[in-house]
Amino acid sequence: PAPAAPAGSASEAPLTDAQVSAVAAGYTSDGAALDLGVLVNGGPVASVPVRIPLAMINRHGLVAGATGTGKTRTLQLLAEQLSAQGVPVFAADIKGDLSGIAAPGASSEKLTARTAALGQDWSPRAYPTEFFALGDDTASGIPVRATVSGFGPLLLSRVLGLNATQESSLGLVFHYADEKGLALVDLPDLRAVLTFLTSDEGKDELKGIGGLSAATAGVILRELVAFASAGADTFFGEPELDVSVFLRADAAGAGIVSLLEVPNVASRPELYSTFLMYLLAELYEVLPEVGDLDKPKLVFFFDEAHLLFRDASKAFLAAITQTVRLIRSKGVGVFFVTQTPKDVPADVLGQLGSRVQHALRAFTPDDAKALRASVRTYPDSGYDLERVFQELGTGEAIITVMSERGAPTPVAWTRLFAPRASMSPIPAETMAAAVAASPLFAAYGTPIDPESAREILGARMQAAADARAAAEKAKQDAADAAEYAKQKAAIDKANAEAQKKAQREYERILKSTAAPRRRSSAPTSPLDEVLGRGATKSIVTDVIRGLFGTGRRR
Repeated sequence: PAPAAPAGSASEAPLTDAQVSAVAAGYTSDGAALDLGVLVNGGPVASVPVRIPLAMINRHGLVAGATGTGKTRTLQLLAEQLSAQGVPVFAADIKGDLSGIAAPGASSEKLTARTAALGQDWSPRAYPTEFFALGDDTASGIPVRATVSGFGPLLLSRVLGLNATQESSLGLVFHYADEKGLALVDLPDLRAVLTFLTSDEGKDELKGIGGLSAATAGVILRELVAFASAGADTFFGEPELDVSVFLRADAAGAGIVSLLEVPNVASRPELYSTFLMYLLAELYEVLPEVGDLDKPKLVFFFDEAHLLFRDASKAFLAAITQTVRLIRSKGVGVFFVTQTPKDVPADVLGQLGSRVQHALRAFTPDDAKALRASVRTYPDSGYDLERVFQELGTGEAIITVMSERGAPTPVAWTRLFAPRASMSPIPAETMAAAVAASPLFAAYGTPIDPESAREILGARMQAAADARAAAEKAKQDAADAAEYAKQKAAIDKANAEAQKKAQREYERILKSTAAPRRRSSAPTSPLDEVLGRGATKSIVTDVIRGLFGTGRRR
């Protein structure tokens, strides 16, 4: 027999008994499933559970709704049940309130009344949780770092805000670094490569990189400097996180919930969303093909998904679409969490098998247009969805999922079950203690700085500078030696000329003072008469030699 709808007026119970029966049949599952809640038909129908087959989770999903409608609690409910089924979970904790999944929930009168009305067998439970953080905020989580090479030019262009031309130019720089064996570990490495290519030493190599101009390289370099000065350089480096750490279970077989703590996402929205895309892309690269499994190897929740798609380039959107399409075969399910379905591109939205739509608002003409567009994406149902979307209460949603047969289930107005873990953030000191006690902290807690492009190019540029200095010194030494030789030659020439002149003068004086020989006797001078002719000659000669420094005195 069909489950009976609660008594009430037709407006309070929009579905007929036949439609309620169709919903009940559509959500019947032979295998394991995640229990989301129960059908609402004027009131909760506890006999008609709404569930997602566990084997269909890797067909991806969407959780959407306006602020305050219960998206975070739905995410927590899904994460808890996946963990209990032994499926690891990765999710971003933007507001910090998902951290409560690590602590058991607390019962209250209001909670007890809700769970009783839904027929939920509720009891408090904590789930194994690992906390991660972008950068070096080790008080909030295990640091998640990526090398610049691993991050790649496409994702880096996204966070730098580069245009298409600059994006392709950055790809050429990465290609050059790969060819030259220059490891791009952190942002200073990439800056070092760009600085080298725009320097005198690297200008010839820059010319060899087709399509990369010095002006474009300069623009990219300036964007990198601004990016790093905003504190983003702490997100890049070693040790790079091995994404396989997200695929773990505890000793009891429960899947570990990995929470990325990003409370300051508003200050760096592109960096946050692009880093999540990087992690998803890394999972795609490292995981083997497994096809369709009885349960996924990992479920990845992408909160604030609109940040990922906003202002994205065509190449970036194409990469996202391809990753989402293909990662299913790696055993990974992806759930996008955002405010409206229109935040997700149609090519991606069409690949999401499960949809949990919380209340939508229509305060403006644009809101009303978006609401009508959302309604058109749902199968026919017994609901006036345009009205129901605006009437949904907190903790209620319109749901349709992929059945075990691979067909969409009937649209079901659902009141969701309450999470079993705490719905409040855990204290900061409790989180810090959990991080410090994690076995991952020893491996990833402290950054390391291996030899990379910065050191290699620094040594190369220093060697080039030393070579230039040595060449300049050799050139100067040669010039000094030439000048010295020139001056010495001039001095030697002057000395030689002086010597020749002195010799000529000496010979002249000597000649002028020598007495001419005569055959006949000549009258003697009075001096000769006193001293004799030989003595007179000797005195004169000694005087002359003394003046020019030649000969010896007797």
